Amino acid sequence: MGVPPTPSEVFERAVEEGERRLGQSTLELVATSFIAGFTIVFGIVALGIVEAAFRSGFGAIAGVAGALAFGPGVVFLVVGRAELFNENFFDPMATAVERDGSWLVPRLLRLWVLTFAFNVVGGALLVGVLSVEGALPAGTGRVLAETAAEIAHRPHAAEFVKAITGGALVSLLSFMLASVDGSMARIAVAYVVGVLLTLGPFDHVVVTVLHVLFGVLVGAEVGVGALAATTAVTTAGNLVGGLGLVTLSHVAQIRGERGSRG
Repeated sequence: MGVPPTPSEVFERAVEEGERRLGQSTLELVATSFIAGFTIVFGIVALGIVEAAFRSGFGAIAGVAGALAFGPGVVFLVVGRAELFNENFFDPMATAVERDGSWLVPRLLRLWVLTFAFNVVGGALLVGVLSVEGALPAGTGRVLAETAAEIAHRPHAAEFVKAITGGALVSLLSFMLASVDGSMARIAVAYVVGVLLTLGPFDHVVVTVLHVLFGVLVGAEVGVGALAATTAVTTAGNLVGGLGLVTLSHVAQIRGERGSRG
């Protein structure tokens, strides 16, 4: 086995990846974000199908089985180099901190806005297709509808905390991907994070919005106001967890390491 990279080496890798993401053309960024949106829907669908299949005979284990089924959706994203919204927190922010230039702020905002918008557009398209009656196995729609209603009607404080944790977890995924070498290691890390994200369940705003939308289209009673509130609270929590807990902590770690060497 090789020697694991130091935190500084991981950070340098993140800076390079952040430069790539910030340097994407508009067409490339829109296409990548669109692809990521419909890719993660496969994880949501797998979760619904497996949980529905396990509910009748296995009770509480159904949720665990659903989480295990969701994991490949995150693997598809990582292997396919598609990007969900707060996957774009750690690496681009590392670039912005390293380059120490306010000129990067418009590029960061462009990256985040377009990624979020086209994640939802791409995912909503596939959600609409798969919501057609008979497209999914029996019982799947009921599971998705119940989950959507549960998400949309959570107390905002609980939703915010779940979103902080989800944002931290997905940003940790970015850090860990920069820490490993080889396809199998990347697949393993992505799968574990996907399972943990669903097992919580912790909230990533794009996954949460698409899950609620899916539920609405198959019968969940969720109003536009509840969906908007869920989106706002989850986005805020993801920002706190992804940028605040993870990204700023690693920035402080790197500066402390460099300071001790100096």
